[in-house]
Amino acid sequence: MSFFERIAARSESINSLLCVGLDPHTSELAPYYDRPSASDDNDDNDDDDVDRRDEERAEAAYRFCARIIDATYPHVACYKPNAAFFEALGHRRGMSTLRRVIERIHVRHGDGDGDGDDGDRAPVLLDVKRGDIGSTAEAYADACYELGADGVTLSPLMGWDSVRPFVTGKYSDRGAFVLCKTSNPGSNDILALPLRGEDGALFERIARLADEWSRRAETESPSHHPAAPSYSSSPSPPPPPPRLGLVVGATDPHALSRARKAAGERTWILAPGVGAQGADLDDACRAGLNDDGTCLLVPVSRGVSSASDPGEEARRLKDGINAARAAIAKNGRREEKGRRTTAAAAARGGDDDDDGGGRTTTMAPYQREFLEFSLGEGVLKFGSFVLKSGRTSPYFFNAGLFSSGSALHKLGRSYASAIMDSELVDEDGKVKFDVVFGPAYKGISLGAVVCAALYSDFGIDAGFAYNRKEAKNHGEGGILVGSSMTGKRVLIVDDVITAGTAIRESYDLLGSIGATPVGVAIALDRAERVSLDDPLSAVQAVARDMAIPVISIVALPQLQEYLRLSPGYGEDVLKQVKEYRSKYGV
Repeated sequence: MSFFERIAARSESINSLLCVGLDPHTSELAPYYDRPSASDDNDDNDDDDVDRRDEERAEAAYRFCARIIDATYPHVACYKPNAAFFEALGHRRGMSTLRRVIERIHVRHGDGDGDGDDGDRAPVLLDVKRGDIGSTAEAYADACYELGADGVTLSPLMGWDSVRPFVTGKYSDRGAFVLCKTSNPGSNDILALPLRGEDGALFERIARLADEWSRRAETESPSHHPAAPSYSSSPSPPPPPPRLGLVVGATDPHALSRARKAAGERTWILAPGVGAQGADLDDACRAGLNDDGTCLLVPVSRGVSSASDPGEEARRLKDGINAARAAIAKNGRREEKGRRTTAAAAARGGDDDDDGGGRTTTMAPYQREFLEFSLGEGVLKFGSFVLKSGRTSPYFFNAGLFSSGSALHKLGRSYASAIMDSELVDEDGKVKFDVVFGPAYKGISLGAVVCAALYSDFGIDAGFAYNRKEAKNHGEGGILVGSSMTGKRVLIVDDVITAGTAIRESYDLLGSIGATPVGVAIALDRAERVSLDDPLSAVQAVARDMAIPVISIVALPQLQEYLRLSPGYGEDVLKQVKEYRSKYGV
């Protein structure tokens, strides 16, 4: 039975897509030492003391992992020990401990949680992220599989010859997940780069290669076991099981959806990021599951290891994944996401514990990052500020202070993420606009950085245009500059909407040249009424009057949620914002 057949069999046997990571961080090992003070013995210089301390640390790491394995085994489709934490114990002790941990997983199956058939034991995915060529790759493969691992994680950037030794020849029954679009923010630096001459980004090319390389591995080294169950209703013989899967972060549901589309239905995806990194479980399932509701593993490490009852936490996570699968099966993959709403809808009012529609306010990772870097740049401040309206606000947002290359780069990426996480994107992942329009003056720079970020992060090459305040009577003349907008769908980009006057002027201008405004994107929605006699905010009024969506990177409910989760700002700040919203907000 191959690696991915094992995953499929185990997943079906226990009805779970949960993968539990085994990461014995030194900071979590203290309860697992025999001597209460052993974890603090860092000043001993005697060789015997050092040796004893290292031995105790290795034993504590094993006990840490064994506790998790024993408690969670009935709920786990796959285990993922991270080799780095074992290597940090020293080569001899670390590899010995890792081998014992893997054996523990195998022994746990024999204790009666399975039916005695080796086919439904939990497979072991060794997280090593190796990537090299020739004899070096072969040596890495030997080292990993001799420990008892069923599969590994790999970097594919050195090509097929760096992957081949792990999935062909004597290891044709093993498998690998290759890094495709990882969960860390820096993954956009390389993996999201657009490809010259191809649609999409580098990670989408990797997703397609995973399927191509799986077929190539089968050609070079045919499997000697029955083919996997068919993933389609086609009467033709089912294809052999894949040899390669993908690592795609759940922190970027749009990229996850694009990777799934590029890789096809039979490729398994490992989607890290749920838990400490803030990814939404429902969004991950909606984007990453195949049409049969499978071929997705959701790995969780610290969320399980730090729980008072790891077994109960694993059960809860398994049930949460299955609930998401059931909802998708019932309602369809394209059910609207909780945070994928217009800015107007996100600020409908209600208690500050929800977004106004009775739902708990959630923040995507890009929203949290935007608030943090806005505070760091001094763009967003708390205090007492008299606004143009005469109101005294406890916070102030000045987009003009995004005044450096790095700040503008981050700002553009925040806008692009918000756009791609909104109804301005259709079911196939294509944007519903052709040109980005930045109204003079602030909108000009905003539109430019948004266009650049859409291309660099998502491979979307939209046109860019802006207007002048005064018509030019020489050169090209006129008040419009940039891409032609006549007959095109246009997205208007600005920083905020105060009264809506500037947006309405842009709307009328675009209509006069035969363009079709299809949406507005702003940085911050204050969710604030222009008049106390009007039940709608300025944003809601624009969305209503123009019949187009208005989306924002963040709205006031997300700001309040951020303050609740950031005690460093104090209860007074949160109270003042809440009172201001109660008086002037929606």
